[in-house]
Amino acid sequence: MSVTDLDLGAELGATFSGRLIDRRSAEYDEARRVHNGLVDRRPLLVAQCFGASDVIDVLGLARRAGLEVAIRGGGHSVAGLSTVDDGVVVDLSPMKGVHVDPSRATVRAQPGVTWRQLNRETALHGLAVTGGTISTTGIAGLTLGGGFGWLMGAFGLAADNLRSAEVVTAGGELLVASPDEHPDLFWALRGGGGNFGVVTSFEYALHPVDQVVGGLVAHPFEAARDVLRFCRELAAGAPDELGLVAALVHAPDGSGAPLAAIAVCHCGDRDAAERDLEPLLAFGSPALTQVGPMPYPAVNTMLDDSYPPRALNYWKSSFLSDLRDDAIELLVEGFAAAPSPMTLVAIEHHHGAATRVGVSETAVPHRKAGFNVLLTSVWSDPATTDANVEWTRGLFAALTPHLAGRRYVNYLDADDDGESVARAAYGENYERLAEVKRRYDPENVFRRNLNVPPAGS
Repeated sequence: MSVTDLDLGAELGATFSGRLIDRRSAEYDEARRVHNGLVDRRPLLVAQCFGASDVIDVLGLARRAGLEVAIRGGGHSVAGLSTVDDGVVVDLSPMKGVHVDPSRATVRAQPGVTWRQLNRETALHGLAVTGGTISTTGIAGLTLGGGFGWLMGAFGLAADNLRSAEVVTAGGELLVASPDEHPDLFWALRGGGGNFGVVTSFEYALHPVDQVVGGLVAHPFEAARDVLRFCRELAAGAPDELGLVAALVHAPDGSGAPLAAIAVCHCGDRDAAERDLEPLLAFGSPALTQVGPMPYPAVNTMLDDSYPPRALNYWKSSFLSDLRDDAIELLVEGFAAAPSPMTLVAIEHHHGAATRVGVSETAVPHRKAGFNVLLTSVWSDPATTDANVEWTRGLFAALTPHLAGRRYVNYLDADDDGESVARAAYGENYERLAEVKRRYDPENVFRRNLNVPPAGS
């Protein structure tokens, strides 16, 4: 049976409150697009859902028709996992509800919300939770994959701050997962990706964060080696409140000149921030210094322009064993040969509260202090796709001796699939995830992700 064999009006029309967009619809091409312009898939149906009931209906339709399902929140999956050829996209992007409870210091948000939208609402109350480093990213995918961000040193990962989740299972059951209800599912949702169900509501703990001290300092590329070594030293003594990302970037002024930068977000008090950032501001001879007090939501947008919607993206990422001089040399030399002026290399410092959670307390196994390196090739001309992909693969391969063999779910690309990658991402939690998968999705309906097949399959 296929979708064309079903009378969609009879199947969903009487109850479905969202919008059904198929290949005949005028808005089909817009509805099927995702953030990464390199991904060009043609689903049979895009079902834009307005609530959990719509999700249940669409999953039932897809199962009856025997069609593969992709779940779309913010649509930022670089690997293209939020869409599918000849299947059904359960599009959660219209689900935008956000409710802040300042008395409990919590926020409940639906899966179509982006970090920009959530931050805006929580900031009204002087509160925040760890979100992505890019504000256009959806809360759903980032949280389910773990959730690195500017505040993770102070407050842990986004997944560490999840307090409960409303989930639609593969069988169409609506559950609440929390430490007290379905605790095995709750454990798996915090880092296990989209393997276990469709989350239709997230509840997070919030923290007092209003003004932060943030921004970036950029140096001429000739100083890149010294800048990365300095960042290594700064990170070694960084307090929990100081988030650091070192980056090799191209100037946004149209010249395309390469630069070495350090971006920061300090969420502590003003005096502590000034003291902790003094070495950064005194170092070297920067070409640009833009660091100062600002609202937290502003920090969360400062890298957005580097990742414009519909640009072509191909990423590679892994944790570094250490940011040694020889690894720095490879990164600097490699970046100098990047074929696109939109490409960026980021080195995220992983420390503080995010590393003080036990490996088995959540599904996220990445609890060692250190660095994650991210090669983000971004370009606009399809004719240069091969050159950009080859450059990314080549530099990543050269870095292999320096990599720790651990991978972060949210930075994986279209090549990253299969059990070996899943085990690198989930570590010693893989077997337990497979058991949870067997209980909640024994037929592996939710497989458009870094998949963990059900135990025994």
